[in-house]
Amino acid sequence: MADSPSPLLEMQDISMHFGATKALDGVDFTCNAGEVHAVLGENGAGKSTLMKLIAGVLQPTYGQLRVEGRDVFLGSPKAALDHGLVCMFQELSLVPDLTVRENLLLGAPGAGLGWLRGQGLDKARAVLTRIGGTDIRLGARVEDLTLPQRQQVEIAKAIMKKPRLLILDEATSALSASVVESVFDLVREERDSGTAVLFISHRFHEIEALADRVSVFRNGQRVATFMKGDHDYGAIINMMVGQKIEELFPEKQPGAHQSDIVLDVRNFSWEDQVKDVSLTVRRGQIVGLGGLDGQGQGTFLMGLVGLLRKTQGTTAIAGEPSEITSPKSAKHRDIGLAYIPEDRKTEGLILDQSIQENLELAALGRADLDAGDPTLYAGSLEQLALKHGGLELPVSSLSGGNQQKVVLAKWLALGPRCLLLADPTRGIDVKTKTQIYTILRQLADQGTAILLLSTDYEELIQLCDETHIFFEGRIAASLSGDDLTPQNIIAATLNVSAIPQAAHA
Repeated sequence: MADSPSPLLEMQDISMHFGATKALDGVDFTCNAGEVHAVLGENGAGKSTLMKLIAGVLQPTYGQLRVEGRDVFLGSPKAALDHGLVCMFQELSLVPDLTVRENLLLGAPGAGLGWLRGQGLDKARAVLTRIGGTDIRLGARVEDLTLPQRQQVEIAKAIMKKPRLLILDEATSALSASVVESVFDLVREERDSGTAVLFISHRFHEIEALADRVSVFRNGQRVATFMKGDHDYGAIINMMVGQKIEELFPEKQPGAHQSDIVLDVRNFSWEDQVKDVSLTVRRGQIVGLGGLDGQGQGTFLMGLVGLLRKTQGTTAIAGEPSEITSPKSAKHRDIGLAYIPEDRKTEGLILDQSIQENLELAALGRADLDAGDPTLYAGSLEQLALKHGGLELPVSSLSGGNQQKVVLAKWLALGPRCLLLADPTRGIDVKTKTQIYTILRQLADQGTAILLLSTDYEELIQLCDETHIFFEGRIAASLSGDDLTPQNIIAATLNVSAIPQAAHA
């Protein structure tokens, strides 16, 4: 961080009203040149509205914005860009039908007549290479890229605009741990060169790794601003939602380890990514899958529901050997597996279709169910407390948390025996996470077996009855009871001996 940061952006007495709703209410906020300023808060706290004001997408009902001490009116995104204010929103803004090169050209300094000449093109390639995008061709169409690749292009596009203030809104949510670290190195270089960085993330370890200062928002107001390290995780959670961390998770129920086995997997392997994995999940049990990104746990879940060809090993459901060759066979009533993928936007939902049409997707192909019957989903929608303005609206109109609830609701309507979830709370605010935790525990209490992949240590410890940590395609450790600690999880994640408690005091 720069030795003497100065305010690049100041917001004084900012209010933003949508009818009777106060999205922001009398907010004072500053972001300094040469610092990474993290903005935390649950959905509805005002974070996104704040960023849209800075990016010129919205204009405040009241209040004044200043850039380097001068009053400014940001009446459009172009006006914000003219002042060097660049935002990478959580919802990617790339044009799918255009190539990577053409998307990088949009708004890039020095771009003209469809070309990015000389050093500009070299810079674009260098940025992508820096953040792990060596395999991304500039001539590739964006719609053909994976979600992580699209996120890398979006980051490169933002950096190409030479920002004076860079907003990163959940910029790393789809990236692997190694790529995230490369992005963070690039952001630190931008900071050290004098760029102001506003960083929004629901992952506390990212805040710890990158932020210099932290502001917490709740109910449209800024409730605190402090230097990183001044408050621990529990205290920050309390500021965000008015609850202590132990109150976020429902109480575990004893006895699940003694119930009937629902899912029994033996010596499951696939190519060189999953190697001889064996585990069981019982009625009423939540079993966690942890480890660094790319260690095989996600591939394992995909294999269980028939998304991979030529897997090896055996799978038994309720004691009966089961041949699961496709997702259609996995969801059959006699098997009863439900899979919640990691990327809800591209794998769990069809964003242009209505909420109702998305709800019907899982039931299609089940001869014993009428996918078009609205009563089929009424119970799960009520349980999940989905907030919507009508099931006929496009699912893209919902917040990220409510979109995830739609993904859950469509599968819960099938009454699955075993629920497989891949990082279901990624990019979701704390309040919605708590709702999902409660629902998962309720489902377990009702007899559902749950296999939960998570990148959040707190979820693996507080929510799961047992956790398996993957390393290089194998289970490196199986932890439960008093052994299910952050120290043991980290040790197994790194494939080293247990880390002494004092090392994390």
